[in-house]
Amino acid sequence: MKFCPKCGSMMMPEEGFFKCKDCDTVLEIKEEYKSKENKSESEIPVIDQKEDSVLPTIKKECPKCGHNKAGWWMRQTRSADESETRFFRCLECEHTWREYD
Repeated sequence: MKFCPKCGSMMMPEEGFFKCKDCDTVLEIKEEYKSKENKSESEIPVIDQKEDSVLPTIKKECPKCGHNKAGWWMRQTRSADESETRFFRCLECEHTWREYD
């Protein structure tokens, strides 16, 4: 997003330049902005779910191997008026299980 240096209004991109919607100031689009413009703002980095270091951890015994530390996350799996479901993943054997509140 670019703002007009004269009046501070938002400038709109057009073919090769920005044009102020209020005072008609025109600025050339520089190459550095063109490369940023091509990247989608909706793109976000993907985190591999097997990488346990990104999950918060809790002392919780794994029902499969008995290890006492697990990563956890919450998801809304039922209707919106019911509580979320908490999922756990053992940091030792990667067994995943859920807990309902």
